[in-house]
Amino acid sequence: MSAVPVPDRLRGPLTEVGTLFVLALEGLRYSRHVGKWWWEFVEQCWFLARVTSVPVILVALPLGATVALQVGQLAEQLGAQSATGGAVIVGLVREVAPIAAAMIIAGAGGSAMTADMGARRIRDELAAMEVMAVNPVQRLVTPRLWAASTVSMLLASLVIIAGAFGGFVFNVMLQEVTPGAYFDGAVSLLRMSDMVVTLFKAWLFGLVSAAVACHMGMNCATSPVGVGRAVNQAIVVAFLLVFALNYVITTVYILAFPPVI
Repeated sequence: MSAVPVPDRLRGPLTEVGTLFVLALEGLRYSRHVGKWWWEFVEQCWFLARVTSVPVILVALPLGATVALQVGQLAEQLGAQSATGGAVIVGLVREVAPIAAAMIIAGAGGSAMTADMGARRIRDELAAMEVMAVNPVQRLVTPRLWAASTVSMLLASLVIIAGAFGGFVFNVMLQEVTPGAYFDGAVSLLRMSDMVVTLFKAWLFGLVSAAVACHMGMNCATSPVGVGRAVNQAIVVAFLLVFALNYVITTVYILAFPPVI
């Protein structure tokens, strides 16, 4: 049986996806050699934490207040205003936190990674590393994958705390809901599996964002314009992959663990 020919317009995107997947797997394969990339990992973690912590707080605070406003108005009409806190915190934990962390990682940290890798490609540093028998994937990609995934989990926790505080300020101080009622709904609705899946999604989304950033930077056109285009493409592709993965994971999780009302 002869193979089905792939159309030319699909061959390019499929090749890019395959190359990205191979780069991510190769980066994870070198994870066991911790001593060779540990200090680069620490440096990247510090860099990502420095450039993403303040933006994620500034995003989460008004986001929690906005969700509390919308949910609170609906709950007030239904006579269940005390359930606002539970809806806000459950929404933050299950969906908002990993998505917000991934977007900040891809936008603030991933763009810097892409620019750094593209600059190294323009200066032929990647080729020079290969000449010196230094694997650029092991030395540069692996620590960035783990740094982005680790910081993404920490940012997800920060989003939950900041968003819950923003919703608390609006719901308790402005809508006169008692603090006990605000947190009681969240405690009764949340499960340990929700936290596990949230941290897993944050870890995976950070890994995907870093892999896309490194791939785009290492394969960009050898010009400043090529680096700029690679940065834009990395952010867009990372967002698309994150939303697609989030849809798949959330669907599987809801089918496996139906929500408890």
